Parts: sequence; C-alpha cells; structure tokens
Amino acid sequence: MRLIFAGTPEFAQVAMAALHAAGHELVGVLTQPDRPAGRGMKLQPSPVKQWAEAHQVPVAQPRSLRLDGKFPEDAAAARDWLLAAQADAMVVAAYGLILPQWTLDLPRYGCLNIHASLLPRWRGAAPIHRAIEAGDTQTGITIMQMDAGLDTGDMLWVRDEPILGTDTTAALHDRLATLGGEAIVQALATLHDLPRRKQATEGITYAHKIEKSEAALDWALPADVLARRLRAFDPFPGMTVPLALASGVETLKLWRAEAERLAAPTEPGTVISADASGIRVACGQGQLCLTQLQRPGGKRLSAADFLRGCPLQAGQRLVGA
Repeated sequence: MRLIFAGTPEFAQVAMAALHAAGHELVGVLTQPDRPAGRGMKLQPSPVKQWAEAHQVPVAQPRSLRLDGKFPEDAAAARDWLLAAQADAMVVAAYGLILPQWTLDLPRYGCLNIHASLLPRWRGAAPIHRAIEAGDTQTGITIMQMDAGLDTGDMLWVRDEPILGTDTTAALHDRLATLGGEAIVQALATLHDLPRRKQATEGITYAHKIEKSEAALDWALPADVLARRLRAFDPFPGMTVPLALASGVETLKLWRAEAERLAAPTEPGTVISADASGIRVACGQGQLCLTQLQRPGGKRLSAADFLRGCPLQAGQRLVGA
C-alpha cells in the first residue's frame, strides 16, 4: 500500500521500519516539530524524523492539524501535502497531535492506530506506564480503525503480551514496539477480510499522561504500590526522595526495589537496615528494599556501591512527599 505514517517517538519508529521492510511504500511522514533536548537544549528531530530522512521519505511537521485552530496555516499546508500524497491509508502510532475529521476521512482506507494496550483498558497517552503501575499482568497491542474519539475506534487486530513481575516501562515498551510493528503488518496484509469489532462498554480506563510531579515518593503508601511505580516510572520520570546529609539535602533517584514484609510497625520513611543486599525502608504497609539508586549528577548504582559513597544507618529517615 501507499502509506502516510504519523508518529514521533521510538515506539512509532519501530513500526514504521517494519512497514518499510514488509514492502509498503511510505509516501510521507507526519511527526512532531523538533524539540529542545540535552544539556545544550538544542533542537532535536524525533526518532521518526531521523529514520524518515535516512530513508529519503518526505517529512511534514505541522504544529496542528486543526483548520480552525491556533496554527491554521500549518493545517492547511498539511492538508494540501496529504492530498498530493494520494495514500491508501494512514498508520498512526504515538503521534501526539489530535487528528481532526478531515484527516480521518482523507485516505481511502482511513487511519489505523497502533495502540499499546488491550482496549478499552488504558485509552490515552501512557498505557504502558499505567498498566505496570496498576499491577496488570497482561497487556498487548490493538490495531484500531480511528474515529474522532480518544482511542474509541473499532478494533481490527489484537495481540496479547504478558507483563512480567520485573518489567520496567523501558523493557515492556521495547517488546510492545516490536509487537506493534508485527501486528500492523499482519493487519494490513488481511485488511479487506478483518472484522471490525466495537470496543466493550465496560472496563474502560484512561492512561493519563505521566507528569514530573508524580516522581515524588510517599513512604506512607504500601511497599508493593511503590515497587510498581518504580518500575512504571523507569526511565521517566523516575522516583525521588530527599536525603539530609551533613553537607545539605540531596534528592535521590530510586530505580529498583522489591516489596517485603515488615517485622514490626515502624514510622514510614525510616531505614530498617542498609547493607550490600539492599536498603530497607519502612512504608505504610511493608518495607521497600532499594537495590538501585542514583545521586545528583551521578549514575545508577547498586545498593552496595551507593553505600560506599553515602553510608546510611538504621533509624535514619528518608523524608518523602
């Protein structure tokens, strides 16, 4: 097929590469405008743009596709560009802009979305993070015929993927990105024969965007909740807690931990023990055994390496949110 691809991050780039490898003709790419990143805050192209330019695929980066919105000139130019492309379908994966109705109606076979959840559970922006945070044991990829709603379109193809007890968002993201590429290739190969299934009206949940403010750790929460959040917020935004030292207060980042039973009731945030096997801290229920931490400006360290440079003692408090 002649395809327009709309996407921005690495998740989308993996699917785009799979479509190219399967022999589809990518006649154009829509992706978000370049954003400042890194220490120098220089403008950086998205992974999708980098791949497209390396493979000589035309790229458009409108700030909006709404003809009646804040940037109507961008939307009008994008409409002309898409009309000229004469694509059979548009494949969308983590694009980041709302597609108005004129965009959905433009390709002959409409717009197909690659969504990283088993819809209708975890509609929205952060389905991978929220599934891990909630303690789900199953997720997957849904190929959806897009409509004007937020991930409400008919389902065309569904693939399951287990969530392991050790999965971080980074690890699960990579598996789902590969699965998403496989699923969209399979869906397009049999598009004319695929039944369209309405989404269930029960079990709907929304995966709200991850905010930096969620990084602050609250020791009053149960240890198992915090352990899931640590995995869900890796690599972004991580979880943070202040540590009072003689030289001042440092903000630690916590990356790996396991929930354990607590022998006796202890004030949340109190260090129970600290050795090479982990730093155990009392929580609202149970205790959290921290095994990977990071000091400001440093790199991720095992508990043993962290304690060599920053000794902690039983009874010391790690003050949380």
